Amino acid sequence: MPQYMDIAVNLIGSSLEKDIQRVVDDAKAHSVTSMVVIGSHIEESLQAVKLCQQFPEQLYSTAGIHPHHASEWQADSLNILRKLSQAPSVIAIGECGLDYNRDFSPRDMQRKAFAEQLALAVELQMPVLMHERDAHEDFIAILKEFRSELPAALLHCFTGNKLSLDAYIEQDIYLGVTGWVCDERRGQELASIVTDIPNNRILVETDSPYLLPRSMRPKPKSSKNEPKYLPYIAQYIATLRKQNLEDFAAQTYSNSRTFFGLEN
Repeated sequence: MPQYMDIAVNLIGSSLEKDIQRVVDDAKAHSVTSMVVIGSHIEESLQAVKLCQQFPEQLYSTAGIHPHHASEWQADSLNILRKLSQAPSVIAIGECGLDYNRDFSPRDMQRKAFAEQLALAVELQMPVLMHERDAHEDFIAILKEFRSELPAALLHCFTGNKLSLDAYIEQDIYLGVTGWVCDERRGQELASIVTDIPNNRILVETDSPYLLPRSMRPKPKSSKNEPKYLPYIAQYIATLRKQNLEDFAAQTYSNSRTFFGLEN
């Protein structure tokens, strides 16, 4: 039976936080045997580390500052993240990057925080988990400055077009695909190019509790996305790619473990 690793879940500071035990148990019951809890700012990264201590067999975490929180970047932020990254559960720097869609933080602060976190990932030789929305040109320009020295780089929740996909593949980065691909309104372009992602660079994720797959039938009573729905997303993508589910699941699971430097 296939097993899955959900490479991006938002358990801290989300609607799932009060129900974590059930969420983890339900995920395991649906063969989602491991998950990566995202740290999007320093306090959340710290809480993610503490949460992982309660579920050492199932949860890992990241340490980083999301572009939405880039305005919170302080002189000591780098040192705090450096220390946090020493925790056994922390397997990547991030979530970091650029978001020009919502612009919750000034763009110059976003670029600064992104570059400094990439530099930290280089220094520590850790993988980096990244976010990009409506900021492709600046994102790729900054990434290129560090890419040759990064051990591994992942753009999670990829929702770009063919041009951006080609640019990311050229940089040899991993791409995470969510239930966005199941959305008949917004996900059509992604569905048409998901076949172009190399077998050894595609990962699957829920980005829970966001992006509940719209194509699920029967539709879940709750609008919250959960890690337990990851097999559905994997099946949807496998069908688009004309791949057998078991083979696709095995490939993406192996890719996830390889990216994060974990044993397969």
